[in-house]
Formats: sequence, C-alpha cells, structure tokens
Amino acid sequence: MTTSKSHLNILWVQVWVLAAVQGAITLSWLIYNIYLPQLLTQFGFPASLAVGLVLVENALAAVLEPLMGGLSDQARRWVGTRFPFISVGMILASALFIAIPCVVSLIPPTTVIRSLLPIVLVAWALAMTIFRSPVMCLLGMYSKPAQLPLTASFITLTGGVIGAFKPISYKFILSLGPVYTFAIGSFVMLGAAAVFRLVNPSEAPVDRHQAETVKLPLEKLALILGTGFGVAWGIRFLMDVLGKVLKTQLNTDNIDMQLVWIGIAIAIASIPAGIFAVKIGNSQAMLCGICAIIPSLLIMISLGAQIPIIVVIVASFSLIVNGAIPFALGLVPQRWAGLGIGMYFGGFALAMSLFGIIFPQLQVITPFIGAVGGGLAFLFAGVCIAVSGISETQRNPEV
Repeated sequence: MTTSKSHLNILWVQVWVLAAVQGAITLSWLIYNIYLPQLLTQFGFPASLAVGLVLVENALAAVLEPLMGGLSDQARRWVGTRFPFISVGMILASALFIAIPCVVSLIPPTTVIRSLLPIVLVAWALAMTIFRSPVMCLLGMYSKPAQLPLTASFITLTGGVIGAFKPISYKFILSLGPVYTFAIGSFVMLGAAAVFRLVNPSEAPVDRHQAETVKLPLEKLALILGTGFGVAWGIRFLMDVLGKVLKTQLNTDNIDMQLVWIGIAIAIASIPAGIFAVKIGNSQAMLCGICAIIPSLLIMISLGAQIPIIVVIVASFSLIVNGAIPFALGLVPQRWAGLGIGMYFGGFALAMSLFGIIFPQLQVITPFIGAVGGGLAFLFAGVCIAVSGISETQRNPEV
C-alpha cells in the first residue's frame, strides 16, 4: 500500500513527456553523429575534421551545460519559471538542425563560405546545451525525492533504447538522405517541445528572500562534476574493452548485433535498477553498481564476455547511469537544481573532450589497460559519491 501511495506522488504524464524529450535529444545526436563525416566531405572538408569538431563541442558543453543550468535557476527565481530556456533552446536547436543539410545541399562550397558549415554545426551543438540541463532538472518537480530513481528510469529507458540501435542504423538512416532525416529529427524535437509545453505544470512560487539565503554549494557541485567525469571515462573504457573482447572471442569484426542487444538490455534494466535504488537509496545503489562493475571488467579480460559477466555488467551499468540525475538533484538544494544537473553533464562532456585528446588512438590500447583505466575511472566516481554522504533520507527540501 505504501508503494502505491508513493506512486500517486509521481506526475506520470509529465515524466513520459520528459522521456520523449530525452528520446528526441538522443535521436538528434544519433542522426548528427552518423551524418557528420559525410556532410563534411560533401562540403569539401576531410572526414577527420569530425573528430576535432566533436572535441570542440564537448569542450564548449563542459562550460555551457552548468552555465545554462545556473541561468535557468536564476530565471526561475526572478520570473518564476525556467521554461523560457527550454522553449527557446528547443526551437533554436530544431531550426539549426534542419539548417545543417540545407547548407550542404543549397549552398555551393566556395572557399569564401566553406566555413559556414562548421559554424552551423557548432551552433547547433551549443543550442542543445541551452535546454538540456533546465529541462532535466524539472524531473524534481514531477516526483517526490524518494521516487526520483524510478521516474529517472523511464528517461534512461527511452534514451537507451534509441541509442542501442546506433550500430545497425547507419545504412538505413543514410539511405533516407540528409534533408529528409534531419527534417524528421527537427520535427520530432518541435513536437516534443510543444507537448511538453502543454503538460508542464506551473512551477511553485519562489520565496526570493529564502532563495537568497541558500548559498552556492561549491563542494557538492565539485563532487557532481567529478562523478560525471569518472562515469564518462568509465563508460568509454568499458565499451571499448567489451567490444575488443567480443571481437576476439567471436573471431569477427562485426559485433553490431551483440552491441544492440547489450544496449537494449541496459535500457530495459534501468527499470529494475530504479526500483532497487528506491528501496535501498540512490547513492547506495550507484555504489553497489560501481563495486560490481570494477571486478567484472577485470574478470572479463581473463575469462571473456561470458553471459554471467555480461549480466552483471548490464545490471551494474544501469544502476550507475540511471542514478546520475537523481544523484545530482539530491545533492544540491532545489534552488540550484539546474546548476547541479549542468555540473554532471558538464563533467561528462569535459571527460569526453579530454579523453579524445589523451587517447587519440584508442584502438592501440590493450583490453587489460582499458579495463584498469575503466576500473580507476569508476572508482573515482565512487569516491565522489561516497564523499558526498547523501542518502535518500537526507535530501535537502529547500526550494
């Protein structure tokens, strides 16, 4: 009975629409990453420029994600809502997204205007940072603190299922053509924005005097940043090691279907991961995932990607990833919810940018080195989570 009553405190319609927004974000990045090398070469640039652009975009996102989250917190304080950031960001991102293939298709790639394409590409990536932290921090409005891991699991599920099909979607998406494909992504984003605007409830009034007394939690923000950094490097090493082990074990370079099934399993596992985190506490669940995934990585390079090991990795991975947003929301006062989420995304983006610089040739790293690197990265994230000292019963109720 207690569980059913607690579920009444969740605004499920809003949660599902927020999950749809996450799906639109994932779909947009999926299309972008698939088409990026082709669009660059079609406009006279080398395909290798794609790597540099992604590094620059991640570096800028490391700064802009916290900035936009913090500015949305200020907007909520002064105008009562952070929705202007969300609506403007989503509309701008949709417009720039459809502009990308139009630049390539309609404008001749002369020497003078060739730089227009990289500018539009980077501008779109920056537009995506305007609304992601402000929109994701609204999850705290749709659920009681203790239920956040469960509600977050539906967001993880949606993004995970879409992202899981990336290895086998290249040919199909490329066959649609850039204009048609980018138009689909743009309209999906606009549709998600429109529905989200309809269902988003009015935000509670902000007591400005009380808000002014809530100090900026610098130590907690640093821990969130460190957690995002560690999780990002851990994921990057994990997927690289898993891919190399599977290729060796199966004696083939084509492991696309195996990665699809593993991705789907991780996405589906987010639901039981959320339920488990509600029962024992989100931080404790994330630490359980980290304590399980580190030895699993090291065992996998010795015994191979056996089914029991993959099951443990899938379950552990889900506990870690699904707990990220609830962790950030629980560690900072509601006054700084957007900044908290932005620090996690910023730490993640910073890690990805530095990873590409430090390990430009990941293929030469042995599975053993990758497993050790992934284990240390997850350990670093675990230390940040443990130091935070947060539990589900210690959430700060300040608004």
